[in-house]
Amino acid sequence: MKKIRVGVIGVGYLGRYHAQKYAGMDNVDLVGVVDTEKSRAETVARQTGTSAYTSHLELMGRVDAVSIAVPTPAHYSVARDFLENNVDILIEKPMTTSLEEADKLLEMAESRSLIIQVGHLEEFNPAVVALRKFVKRPVFIESHRLSIYKERCTDVSVVLDLMIHDIDIILNFVRSGIKEIRAAGAPVTSGQVDIANARLEFENGCVANVTASRISTRNERKIRLFQRDGYLAVDFAKREVTVINQNGQKDPSDLIPGMEIKQHCFTDGDALENEIRSFVTAVSRRKVPEVTGQMGRNALEVALCIMEQIDSFTQRNLGN
Repeated sequence: MKKIRVGVIGVGYLGRYHAQKYAGMDNVDLVGVVDTEKSRAETVARQTGTSAYTSHLELMGRVDAVSIAVPTPAHYSVARDFLENNVDILIEKPMTTSLEEADKLLEMAESRSLIIQVGHLEEFNPAVVALRKFVKRPVFIESHRLSIYKERCTDVSVVLDLMIHDIDIILNFVRSGIKEIRAAGAPVTSGQVDIANARLEFENGCVANVTASRISTRNERKIRLFQRDGYLAVDFAKREVTVINQNGQKDPSDLIPGMEIKQHCFTDGDALENEIRSFVTAVSRRKVPEVTGQMGRNALEVALCIMEQIDSFTQRNLGN
């Protein structure tokens, strides 16, 4: 079978891991890595046995597919260049900085029968994968994604940095249009919003309360889902899923009479490798990726609405 020729554009914190995963795959030829910082590109190229470049344009005509892990403001221009050259792309989240940019990429990909996969990594988290079989029709969802402060990614709002992961997960669990969004947030240590909360009311009646912070004293990633017949709780860091369902038996000795409590634990999986393998499979078989460009666009739309609400909230409070 012919190997897929791939490249990685941007080999900072996340991009270097993309390169390592590709380098370890038998059906992939890692043609090169690109970074505007030459020494960084050379270091990662040395580690992964490939060539280093300082411009993504140098890979044109040499690759079938690429991972794009450059800073968010450059996502659109780099992705556009590759789509114009008929190259499939795995683009890190957030997909772009605006819906207009996202729509242009989707139109380009569709017109050329190209693949866009968006790097919503949590879709490949073993706990999320397992949770899907338990989710029916949630009526209330609460998520918390808290992170100890890190310098990287502070060039964008915490909504685009962290909250968008849970937005993506929630949208795919609820599968309903959004009726109303209410949000608040504030910058604390950077020029961007560092802590945010949003309340999403869906057309089917479900309500989601989403909190994200990158100034926490601990790392925490949890989601709770309430359904008519039970309750689900997910700890992403521990990869644990707790399922509480009706069992029709009202034993007084039960912790919750009439309810059965089960805890499912999962060994550490490699979500990034699963994500990249999924992309490689989509490229080689010309199939729809598990996380499509449209899914990335949907999550971005909600995230941008939340950011607009926060801006409005901030202006009102400054006015007071």
